Amino acid sequence: MKNTNYKAFETTIDKLPVKLYTLKNNKGITVNICNYGARITHFIIPQKGNQIDIVLGFNSIDEYINNSEFYYGVTVGRFANRIKDAKFILNNKTYNLEVNNGINSLHSGTKAFHNSVWEVLYHSETEIKMQIISQDGDGGFPGELICDILFNLNDDGELAINYTATTDKDTVVNLTNHAYFNLNGEGSGTILDHDVKIEAQQFVPINDNCTPLGNFSTVEATPFDFREFTAISKKLDFDHPQVKIGNGFDHSFVLNQKEAFNLAATAKGDITGLTLEVYTNQPGMQFYTGNYLSTDVGKSGNIYSERTGFCFETQHHPDSPNQPNFPSTVLKAGDIFTSKTIYKVF
Repeated sequence: MKNTNYKAFETTIDKLPVKLYTLKNNKGITVNICNYGARITHFIIPQKGNQIDIVLGFNSIDEYINNSEFYYGVTVGRFANRIKDAKFILNNKTYNLEVNNGINSLHSGTKAFHNSVWEVLYHSETEIKMQIISQDGDGGFPGELICDILFNLNDDGELAINYTATTDKDTVVNLTNHAYFNLNGEGSGTILDHDVKIEAQQFVPINDNCTPLGNFSTVEATPFDFREFTAISKKLDFDHPQVKIGNGFDHSFVLNQKEAFNLAATAKGDITGLTLEVYTNQPGMQFYTGNYLSTDVGKSGNIYSERTGFCFETQHHPDSPNQPNFPSTVLKAGDIFTSKTIYKVF
């Protein structure tokens, strides 16, 4: 693994400075965060004299800009995931969003949190806090939204992500991180032999446009049953219409919420033996198996082809503003949105 070239991330975008920042713990784990997109660029785990980078990404800011289609490592907002027909109704008013995914709006359009420079409020060896202010009407969404994000790396190998947001008008909010993980190391091949366990009894079935049908379905007797550790490849072998629609897994799981903060999912690398646990207070998690990755050349010089990374995106379910049966994503003026996710590696 090459040493990180910090200068390759130093630039100015929209007249705002962009840099790469480092978090380190006492166990030798290093996480790099870039304030362009508040994105995780590196997540490096020392193992038996090797440095294993478990997230997909690139060696320079220019490569991230030129390979923006797949949202490598970014913070997604103002509304993560798909909104059907790129519109929703709030307080009896229809809001029209950018159409950028078939007939839908995906991740709030082309110029959203992932393609914006965040202001760094402070940075220490183990923490970085950033802020973005989204103006009323940005992407079609109502209200000025002020969003803070705090990344913290502790000595237990936990990268905690704390989100807060406030608005001056009623709006909808759904925030997540879009890191692609490969626990064998980025560029090492597919994630098909990773074992995965998801703490969910139900998932959200989707239509041909990859937006929810409006109901929750049991995972039992389907390829979506990850209640016990199972290799991803074994589940993809199922002849199931939902897997065909998503070209693999690209679905929201209804997480078991026994406590205010819960284990959502676990993955194990088949070669390194590294384990990733994900904890959250959110009601759902999008499990995405990198079904459309194709030709991007990553940090190690290897191609990120189909299913060379997976995402555990903790969030509310897609299209929630149009789905009365789903938990609400409405943020009232003056209220505070909070969300927390932990990625723990050992």
